Amino acid sequence: MLASIKENGAARLARFAREYHPIVHVLLVGTVLARAANSMSMPFLAIYLSRESALNPLLIGAIIGLGSLAGTAGGFIGGALSDRVGRKRIMLIALAGWVVVFGGFAIAKAPLVFMLLNMLNGLCRSLYEPVSQALMADVTEKSKRLKVFSLRYIAINVGVAVGPLLGAYFGTLTAWLPFLVTAAVYLIYSVILYILLQAFGIRRIEGEQKKGVTIRSAWGVIVRDRVFRLYIIGAAVGAVGYSQMTVSLSQYVEKSVTEGATLFALLMTLNAVTVVLLQVPLSRWFEKKGPMAAIATGSLMFASGDVGYALSTSWAWFMVSMFLFTLGEILTYPAGNVLIDRLAPDGSAGNLFRGPELLEHRPVYRTFDRRLYLVEIRRRDTLCINGRSLNFRNLFLLERS
Repeated sequence: MLASIKENGAARLARFAREYHPIVHVLLVGTVLARAANSMSMPFLAIYLSRESALNPLLIGAIIGLGSLAGTAGGFIGGALSDRVGRKRIMLIALAGWVVVFGGFAIAKAPLVFMLLNMLNGLCRSLYEPVSQALMADVTEKSKRLKVFSLRYIAINVGVAVGPLLGAYFGTLTAWLPFLVTAAVYLIYSVILYILLQAFGIRRIEGEQKKGVTIRSAWGVIVRDRVFRLYIIGAAVGAVGYSQMTVSLSQYVEKSVTEGATLFALLMTLNAVTVVLLQVPLSRWFEKKGPMAAIATGSLMFASGDVGYALSTSWAWFMVSMFLFTLGEILTYPAGNVLIDRLAPDGSAGNLFRGPELLEHRPVYRTFDRRLYLVEIRRRDTLCINGRSLNFRNLFLLERS
């Protein structure tokens, strides 16, 4: 039986190698490694700053928050930069930027340097993600692109699940080691990707050349649409609740329990694994109840998780709180995208999807990337990919970017 399993596994790997371009293989493996490396360092940045510097929690939160702000701005200017210097060059510049970012985190001492590095980190993320997805599309047949993007989603979550545990281990050896390892992974990834792009003669990354969404156009939709404006206010409150996990929780856990950094790593892994296991059944269960019910229930789960963090005094209760918090994440963000689509008048969905990004730039659930030409949102909760319609019950294909 074991031999049969090995034989079937080998056959599937061989078939996968034949069906997809080598660039896709590298991007998928690179996604696992890069996300694992990123997840073993960035979630611990607040802990690292509190241990290795004299910064107070407020300034640490500002440093991390400025990275998100830079990422939001990068989402608006990325299209213009791509038109000027080319998507291929933008992608390689972003990878090189990450090498500088994480190498800098390992050796930086001054608060201003940390602030600038984290802003560069947010900018690199906003530039790299849409281009890497467009590259996958360019080298994959249309009929196989949906499967490639679902594989990318799996690769992301594998990396996010493994990374925090590795970060906790490396952090016990030397505080700066996770950042240096992350820099090395991005350096190796960028070199291999550059060599392959040259070897296969890929000079341009096409994608669809869509008209970019400007800050003015996104803000104009918010000003004109009262219902959407109210949704944005509610989303801002929800963003405050979610930010407790990304900014405050790591410092709080480390100071509240023994071996807090190790516990925080387990909490991040629990978050990723819970998303992978429960996103499909929960999305299907709430499909008939509508997005408002999912958002309301998810917000209650967020609140329960945050209150649980505040009251927890042991590893077990922190894990229960994280589980509740993750249920809120699973329910709230996909349903938010569905609700935005329902609010959107014809032709303005792109602007509405940009609205929440003015408030927050976080690992949200969204339809791969609205700048990627494969994907468009149509009315009545339908995801259309190259003309193939999928009902939103298939929310497991929505990606954590």
